[in-house]
Amino acid sequence: MKLNERSLAFYATCDSPADNSGFLYKRGERHTAYHRRWFVLKGNMLFYFEERESREPVGVIVLEGCNVELCDSAEGFAFAIRFGGTKSRTYVLAAESQAAMESWVKSLSRASFDYMRLVVRELEKQLEEMRRGPAWGCGGSRDSPNSWKPKPSELERSPERLPALPASLPKENGCAVWDNVLGAERPQDPSGCPGHGDEGSPRPPPLPPRRRVSDSEAVAESPSTFCRLHERYSRDMARLRQDWLEKRRGPRP
Repeated sequence: MKLNERSLAFYATCDSPADNSGFLYKRGERHTAYHRRWFVLKGNMLFYFEERESREPVGVIVLEGCNVELCDSAEGFAFAIRFGGTKSRTYVLAAESQAAMESWVKSLSRASFDYMRLVVRELEKQLEEMRRGPAWGCGGSRDSPNSWKPKPSELERSPERLPALPASLPKENGCAVWDNVLGAERPQDPSGCPGHGDEGSPRPPPLPPRRRVSDSEAVAESPSTFCRLHERYSRDMARLRQDWLEKRRGPRP
């Protein structure tokens, strides 16, 4: 595969977002010493620089047809990029921490186009199942989605079991009583604890008596009293507005 050096250098140093970047220790091909390099992963290309501020990469690794796996090395947190074939080179890298190593292994394993092709196939399969799901149904039925109807509930199938409500509920202090129905008597609770029904659910508390409005409050809320208060405060507001306008205009000459 032929690569253009200028295009690669521009792509490595351009402002496009990187999939991962950071310092790694790279073992030499001839010498087994490790050298600290700045690595940048973009797509399926792994660039490495001598320093973080370098303008051109020292090399590039095309991540196609390779496997990323952990390896034993004198340097801690080491992993290897192995390519298929007898004459292919194996790149041994080492991170500075366990978290950095796991992050790089995950990013490099997902960088190849083969992995992306598998992801696209899986997404296409899920999309096809979602499209067929409403038409075929869960049980393999070919009925259209509009033909589906919810099943009637137990009370709808047996309407005779529904208790008959009285035409008018009894009232207490002008308000309807919650748990009182004509012709229905509740058995005494065997536990002797008031305030619980047959099924152990608490009954609603009794309604408090309605407060009676005194004559003075009725007079205060009458429309005539409200009109007088409205006229009084409107005159005060008009006077304050007039004073504000005069102060804004300034002293007269």
